[in-house]
Amino acid sequence: MSYKILFVCHGNICRSPMAEFIMKDMAEKAGLAGELEIASAATSAEEIGNPVYPEARRKLAEHGIDCAGKTARRLTRADGVKCDLLIGMDAANIRDMKRICGAEAEDKIHFMLDYAGRRGASVSDPWYTRDFDKAWSDIEAGCRGLLEVLKKSAAD
Repeated sequence: MSYKILFVCHGNICRSPMAEFIMKDMAEKAGLAGELEIASAATSAEEIGNPVYPEARRKLAEHGIDCAGKTARRLTRADGVKCDLLIGMDAANIRDMKRICGAEAEDKIHFMLDYAGRRGASVSDPWYTRDFDKAWSDIEAGCRGLLEVLKKSAAD
């Protein structure tokens, strides 16, 4: 199983890179790192080239996760073709992902919290709330649920 997963948020400096690196860490610990290609992107161009936001870096580091070298990049239509899953953080992300990637990618686009049993719910945005603990909790729950789905599909 080789699977390409792209996490997406508005700027690609808080939520989606947190999801990218949390998922990479979980995949590594589960022995699936070689089978998953995990990345993140933005729906907007506002932060392109900027590093992960300092508070998000700190929150990852608290859990022993390094995100050095990650810079924001924009989602493209090509991502919709090459990725198996495109995971957005909120309804605005999902709307923009569908617009950017087109109808052919629609079945691949999901909410992060769908994987935590909270269908259609939004991941708390720490850019506005300043609550990186809540964002971590939401993202970690979504990644954990996604990992279970991936492990099941690998076993089938």
